[in-house]
Amino acid sequence: MTALGVQAQRLLGQRRPHRSFFESFTRTLIILCTSLAVVLSSISICDGEWLLADDRLFGLWRFCTASNQTELHCLRDLSQTWVASGMVVARIVATLAVVVAIFGLEFLIVSQVCEDSLAWRKWAMGSTLLLISFILSFGGLLSFLVLLRSQVTLLGLTLMFWSNFTASFLLFLNGISGLHINSITHINNSRHPWGLPTKV
Repeated sequence: MTALGVQAQRLLGQRRPHRSFFESFTRTLIILCTSLAVVLSSISICDGEWLLADDRLFGLWRFCTASNQTELHCLRDLSQTWVASGMVVARIVATLAVVVAIFGLEFLIVSQVCEDSLAWRKWAMGSTLLLISFILSFGGLLSFLVLLRSQVTLLGLTLMFWSNFTASFLLFLNGISGLHINSITHINNSRHPWGLPTKV
C-alpha cells in the first residue's frame, strides 16, 4: 500500500466517529420509536373518529348520527360556528404535527447514514422538530377535547384517539431522549475528537 493510500485511510478513519454499542442501540431505538409514532399519528388522523357519545360519532373530519342503528348520517361540521371553526384549527394543527415529525425523522436518519462532523447538528435538529411536533400534536388533541368538552367521557374516547395520544407521548419522549444523548456524546467527542484520544 502506497503512502498516499495509507494517508487516505487515516483521514477516512478520522471522519467516522467510533460509537459505543449502547449509543448506537439507543439512537436506533429512538428512530424506530419515532417511526412508530409517525405511523400511529398518521392512521389516527386519517381515520379521525375520536369520540363516541351515545348514538353520535365525533371526529376531526365529520360528525355522524346513527339512525335506527343501521345507517350513519354524517355532516362535515356541527351547527355551532365556533365549534366548526375550532375543528378546522384542530385538523390543521394535527396534520402539521405529522408533517413536522416526518421531517424530524428524516434528519435523524440522515445523521446516522452520513456520519460527518455535522451529524450531531442534524440529530439535534431532528430531535427539536420532534418536540415541535409533540406540541402541535398535543395542541390538536387538546383543541378537540375542549371543543367537545360537553360530550367527552373517558370511555367514549376511541382507539384512534388513544393512538394519537400515544404517538404524541412518543414524540415527546424521543425528542427529549434525542437531545439528551446528543448533548452527552457531543461533549465526549469534543474532548476526544472523532472518538480518538487527544494528544497530550
